[in-house]
Amino acid sequence: MRGHPLAVVATIAADGGPQAALVGVGVTDDLEVIFDTVSTSRKHANLLADPRAAVTFSDPGEQTLQFEGAAAPVSTTDPSGAAWPEAYYRAWPDGPARLAWPGLVYWRIMPRWLRYSDYDRGPLIFERRFDGSWA
Repeated sequence: MRGHPLAVVATIAADGGPQAALVGVGVTDDLEVIFDTVSTSRKHANLLADPRAAVTFSDPGEQTLQFEGAAAPVSTTDPSGAAWPEAYYRAWPDGPARLAWPGLVYWRIMPRWLRYSDYDRGPLIFERRFDGSWA
């Protein structure tokens, strides 16, 4: 996951429809996906209303990681949560410069389920469920 700083994040719109966007991501040791966005974005509004999200990482070949989880906002000022922005900044060293943007917000997606597929060597499929229910 850390080798792929871009991923597609999908959220659920107010009308129940899907919405997806390519975003820059960082990854924590606990496999949490961290990204920034602006507070006027559709994904931000969607996650405030419904924290369920899906993330897809892909390779040029037939390798993908599908990831589903629950999202939560991340503070950039609370020292107890500093590990989340730092995970993002490792992938995106220019991230702190965007803190000056009006309405910049950070989100983390905590894993509930993931599936890795490699059809170049396979099919090789690995699936994992994590404890916990949807937030």
